[in-house]
Formats: sequence, C-alpha cells, structure tokens
Amino acid sequence: MKIDYSFRFEDGRNIVFRVTGEPELRPPEQTPPAWVRLQHCQCSNCPLGPANTPNCPAAVGILPVVEAFQAEDAYQKVDVTVTDERRSYFKQTTLEEALRSLLGLKMANSGCPVLSELKPMALHHLPFANSDEFVMRSVGYYLLQQLFAKRNQHEADWELKGLVERNQRLQLVNQALWQRIHAVCKGDSNLKALLNFFSMASSVSVSLESQLRKLQARMKGE
Repeated sequence: MKIDYSFRFEDGRNIVFRVTGEPELRPPEQTPPAWVRLQHCQCSNCPLGPANTPNCPAAVGILPVVEAFQAEDAYQKVDVTVTDERRSYFKQTTLEEALRSLLGLKMANSGCPVLSELKPMALHHLPFANSDEFVMRSVGYYLLQQLFAKRNQHEADWELKGLVERNQRLQLVNQALWQRIHAVCKGDSNLKALLNFFSMASSVSVSLESQLRKLQARMKGE
C-alpha cells in the first residue's frame, strides 16, 4: 500500500505525506517528545508495556503530522490531492477535514494493536469520508468478516455486537491520543481533526441502530 497526501496552502506552501502499510519508525538518532512515550496518557485498554515498547506506536505514527500542522488554523482552506496505486482524489476543503482523513489512515497503519482492527478499511482507504460513509464502510467490512468467519465454521455476529464493542475500544484510544497532543498544539487543526474522528467512531458504538435506520430510509428513497 502506498498513499500520498499532498497539501497546497493559499500561501503557496506544499506539504506531502506518504503512508505505507508499514508502521512508521522514528529515526534512532532523534529523541521523541515526551508526549510520545507509552506511559504518557497511556490508553486504559493498551496491552503494551514500556519495557518492550517505550513509545506509543500510534503517537509515533501521527507525530510527523502533529509537528507539521500543530500551529495551523483548522479552518483555513487547502487544496488536497490524495493518490494511491489505483486513482487520485482532489478536494478543496478545510485543513481539519483533510487531517481527519490523514490521521485516521496513519493511526490504522501505526502498529497499535487496538487500532490495527481498522487496517482492513485502510487497505481500501476513502479520503474525506463523511459520517454516513464511515458507518456504511465500518458495517460493510464487519459483515464481510462475519461471512468469512461463518465459511470457516466459526460463529458469525450478524447483530453487530462485536462492532459496537470494537468501536468502544477505539474510542478509548482516540480519547487518549487527544490528551497526548492537547498540550503541544499551538493551533487547533490537529485537535479538531482528532475530535471529529472521535465523534465519527462514537456514532458506530453509541447510536449504531439509529444510524442504520437513517441509512435504511435513505436507501429506500425516503
């Protein structure tokens, strides 16, 4: 997997990030900031220990983005081009929306054992997805996993209980990541992007049934 995010600002600046399927590693000669250390605002459901994993994988993954945009205004307009091996996407949007999309992708590929549950969705990344698209993709991927489980003689969860539980686990990680970067962001772009990403994940666990009813009505043309 190789996905490039190119940000062009109104002042002419251009910043490019590349995301691959491999976790991003901090060069050994660079000392990571304190908020990246595993025990700094460590997630309550984190299965890792500082002896073997001194730095939070998700924090290491999003660190370059936080450093690049920490002083930027979340609502400024940017031209964003996203290119993968199949096609390109372009949108003139707010920095917040673009960062929400990029941060979600980097978190899923960071090597975090909790966020890795999102990696199948990251393989077919949809930039700038809205709340409805997020719910549809989450439910669709989960149902595919249940179909494959049934074909392999395992019990399938057609009631989506496991999906709700999964997103509750993801919420804990999102909340902890937000706390990690809160103190270092001079602007509000990264904070607003993470908060928006967190609210979308919440929609799958807190109000999944109402979200499904809304989607059902739209599919019927109501």
